[in-house]
Amino acid sequence: MSGHESDIRLFELVFCYIHDIGRSVDLGRLEREVNWSTLSPKRFGSLSLVRRDTPISLSLPRPLCVNLENAYVEGVGTLSATAKIYEDGAITIILRTKGQLSIDALGPLSRDTVVSTEGGKLSVEAYGTQLFYRVLNLVSFAIVDPVPREKGEIESYTSYCLLDCPEGASAFVGAHRGKIAALLIGEEDPTHIHESQISAALARPFSYRTNDMAIFDMDRCFIIDPLADYEDILLITEHANFRLLELRVLDRLLDSRLDEAEKDLTVYGIRGHGSRKPRARLKGRAPQRKFARIQALRFEALFILENLENSAKIIGDYYLGQIYDRLCSIFNTDGWSRSVERRLDVLSSVYEMVKTDSTERKFLILETVFIVVCVVLPLIQIWQVLAFR
Repeated sequence: MSGHESDIRLFELVFCYIHDIGRSVDLGRLEREVNWSTLSPKRFGSLSLVRRDTPISLSLPRPLCVNLENAYVEGVGTLSATAKIYEDGAITIILRTKGQLSIDALGPLSRDTVVSTEGGKLSVEAYGTQLFYRVLNLVSFAIVDPVPREKGEIESYTSYCLLDCPEGASAFVGAHRGKIAALLIGEEDPTHIHESQISAALARPFSYRTNDMAIFDMDRCFIIDPLADYEDILLITEHANFRLLELRVLDRLLDSRLDEAEKDLTVYGIRGHGSRKPRARLKGRAPQRKFARIQALRFEALFILENLENSAKIIGDYYLGQIYDRLCSIFNTDGWSRSVERRLDVLSSVYEMVKTDSTERKFLILETVFIVVCVVLPLIQIWQVLAFR
């Protein structure tokens, strides 16, 4: 066997694309009303996760799962596709392919147009997008507060899984440090990567058995497991990406609503110091209606954030909990949460400002009426008495 042939290994590539589609999805209605015969084959179900040292109390969101038809990846083999529809308003497209590959071929497979379809060749990402819109069209009637298609957010994550590693996980990583780091950070040429970046990319590997290893980065992970026992890890990476997606979407929503609130405040008459621009006035009950929306949005965002934090109780010093914490650290979900909370505080301040301003205006009106009734009217009556004497 030549040196080149000895580098050919059995790999599985798993591509995960998570799309935000709206506030929520009525899964019960989907099961009742969708003609699932248009998808072949079909399968519904939920995923449970009690693996390794994971506590039985751990629960994850339970999606509606649908198998889509297979495609073909040039030089590799069959590409299977699964759609997961989540009640929390997301669709995940999972694409998987397995074949004998060299580590050098993994990166190009993720970028090149290698998927053969009836309409021609597509990249894996483009094919995943095509499947997403197909599923979205099928389930759109059951989406609550759907997101406009042009504003939909997406998180993608790729897992490179090595199944053939007789020399052991540590030895393989040590022999291919630069190439694995290049895969993880998305660089095409590993020879130009500085050792500091390689060390950073390969930092904090996770192992449960002596022959497995998992290394994580922002958009990709590299898993070595001859037993192919990594479904729970893939599920944890999907959930961590889902959490990041929802935080980004919520942050963007609050940002746009704050811009809208700023415009409304200007129209209402609350302006910054030194502003000399003429201002219009909202008449009648328009101010109350406008800023009631701000308060409603604030409560809605609080509930979304709370539901997001409680959607999975991945808390504890167990293997999958450690991986989840590592992913959240890489994604900086705490930073995103703080950003959302700051915007919620600003919305609260806006509401209090408007509430205070409205109260002050009401008191001013009441004081004016009081002065008229208790001072001006008696003076008029006294004047009338004196005038007729």
